[in-house]
Amino acid sequence: MKMISFWLLIFTLAAGVTRGQDAATQQQFDQLNGKIQDLIDGQAVQAKRIDALEKEIGDLQDKVNNPGSGPSAGADDLKKLAGQVQDLAKKQQDDRELILKEIEKLGKVAASTSVRRSSPSVSTTPVDGTPATIAGPQKGYEYTIQNGDTLLAIAKAYRAQGIKVTTEQIQKANPGLDPKSLIVGKKIFVPAPGQ
Repeated sequence: MKMISFWLLIFTLAAGVTRGQDAATQQQFDQLNGKIQDLIDGQAVQAKRIDALEKEIGDLQDKVNNPGSGPSAGADDLKKLAGQVQDLAKKQQDDRELILKEIEKLGKVAASTSVRRSSPSVSTTPVDGTPATIAGPQKGYEYTIQNGDTLLAIAKAYRAQGIKVTTEQIQKANPGLDPKSLIVGKKIFVPAPGQ
């Protein structure tokens, strides 16, 4: 009974740590999403202001072209209005740049989580092994499967170290290995090139 309670406590603590990390990442995503949405809303408001100012400019140009139709606008009025349009256009450009920076930050956060899982640490110290399908000894490397590993990630990590190996070669050297359910802590044999 004590052993079951002990394992239940360990499982509960492990689950809590994982949820805490997921919650922190989700909170960062939510904050960035909120900021981006605020910027997009602000940009929409500015676009409406620009449309209103363009309409005013059109009305003023009509009044300048038809001076007898009502009160006319002077050159100063047109310059003032043009300055307001330029200010709004500059603010809109600044908002665009800010949105792009926030999206870039979001991309870096997403990239950093995927890099951790796809780069296993490999040992390049050769060992002699005798996999069950090979008649004689074979040269290669011993690798211990880690959490989140895939055969593709392991093969890529060895190729990054200059050891040209494929997932098919790893599977042939390890009969019975199920690439869809790798067991953490299990040692596998990675054949050396030319084997």
